[in-house]
Parts: sequence; structure tokens; C-alpha cells
Amino acid sequence: MAQRDFLLGSMREALLGLDGERPASAEPAPTKLASTVMLVRDDEGPLEVFMLRRVSSMAFAPSMHVFPGGGVDRRDAEDEVPWAGPSVEEWAETLDTDEASARMLVAAAVREIFEETGVLLASPVSDESQAPELDRDVAADLRARLVAHEIGFGQVLLEHHLVLRSDLLRYRAHWITPEVEPRRYDTRFFIAAVPEGQDPDGDTSEADHCEWLRPDAAVGAFEDGDLMLMPPTLVCLEQLAEVSTVSAALAQAIAIVPVMPQLVQTEAGPAMRAQLP
Repeated sequence: MAQRDFLLGSMREALLGLDGERPASAEPAPTKLASTVMLVRDDEGPLEVFMLRRVSSMAFAPSMHVFPGGGVDRRDAEDEVPWAGPSVEEWAETLDTDEASARMLVAAAVREIFEETGVLLASPVSDESQAPELDRDVAADLRARLVAHEIGFGQVLLEHHLVLRSDLLRYRAHWITPEVEPRRYDTRFFIAAVPEGQDPDGDTSEADHCEWLRPDAAVGAFEDGDLMLMPPTLVCLEQLAEVSTVSAALAQAIAIVPVMPQLVQTEAGPAMRAQLP
């Protein structure tokens, strides 16, 4: 394990939430399971990753550049979610968790990127080698209804004869929000190639900007103070910057352990200290 300090600097308010950190005497806020996905491509040159900039009014991580994702929904755990690829049991072993949580985390990963970007990691039940065929207006309506919790993701797949493709995801990281923060998530990070013929749009109320970035360029912009990144996002980008193609990114051997940074005071100022594998 290697210790690393992430200086807060001007990002203190954004990292700790608009409400500030909890009082020292208070119990840590409970965590909520969440999934986030690095969507990558290399068809237009060097490896790029799709990123969103969260709106400044968000209670958690305002103005941060992030990967698409979010908290699990109780309906993500439903057995009716059509499934192809590694089984729930296999994912539970991969994610080092119970089967119910594994089902929710994988389903949430696929659902969240559909809600936030329009990319759907699914295939027709009749032919898993084909891409899903959803009319643009139909897809937009489904995304809006999912966000409004009017329907569950399993219902979307069943009604359109689609199956979730868990084989298109790779597990990359596990980070837990520090105990000092008022809103906390137990987040699994995944990576997936954008399927041929699909193009993420970033049409979500949670973001005011979206863009494709080279991982090294994103890291450089962060170091220059031109964009803000949370520690797990920065580490994932640094790892992606080590490769130049989607195939290499999907094949990267990444050591994964749960990482929960701690707020510390250093000579350079307040920082989030993490023990990294």
C-alpha cells in the first residue's frame, strides 16, 4: 500500500459538500451503494474518456468533472432484469460483495450511463451480437421516466426485448467517501467501451457540460487548475493515461482494494489522505 495526500486547496467546499463537513462529535453519515463508469473510445485517435461537469448547485461534488454514474435504485436488485455475460454470482465474487449488492451495482452502472448519456450496454434477446434498436424519441422518454423513478430498468429491458450485457463492463476501483463528508457513497468504478453506433450526449440535469478528454490531458488540466477532480477520478485517469487504446485499457491489470480517504492537516494545507494499492 502507498500513502498519498490529495491537497484540497480551493476544492475544499466542493469535496466536502455545500453543507460543510459533519461536526467532529457526530456519527459518520451512512454510505449508499453507487456505480460509475468510464466510457472510453479510440476510433478518432488516441484513447479518450467521456466526462461530465456537475452543475454548481449539486449538493455533492459541485462543478467537478466526473464519469457518468450514481446511486443504486432498489429496483436495480430485481431478479427480472434480463442478464447476459458473467453471472450475478461471478460479479459478487469479482466485487467482493453479496449477490444482491452485485446485482444492484452492475444494473445501476448500466442504468446510470443510459440515463445520463444515452449509451445502452444491452442487446436484443434474440441476438446478443447486435446493438439495441431504440428510436431516439423512445430512448429519450425512457431516460426521463427512469430519472423520475416512474419505471424500473428491468421493465425497460423486458418491454423492449433487451438483455443487459454485463460482459461489456470491467471492474476498476472501489472508493468510499470519507467519514467527514455529509453525503457518502460506497462506489464501484467500471470501464466500458462505447458500443459501435452509440454516441454519449450528456443530456442530464446533473451536468452543465460534457466532453471527450484524453486521460493525460484531463490530468494536466487538473494540475493547471483548469478543472476539478475528486481523488478517485484523478487516480482512474492517471491509470488510463498509461495506455493508448481501448483494448489496452480494458485489459489493464489493476489492483483493487476499498479506499476510504481521511481528512488530514499537512504542511501544505488540508488534504485527503488515501492508502492506495
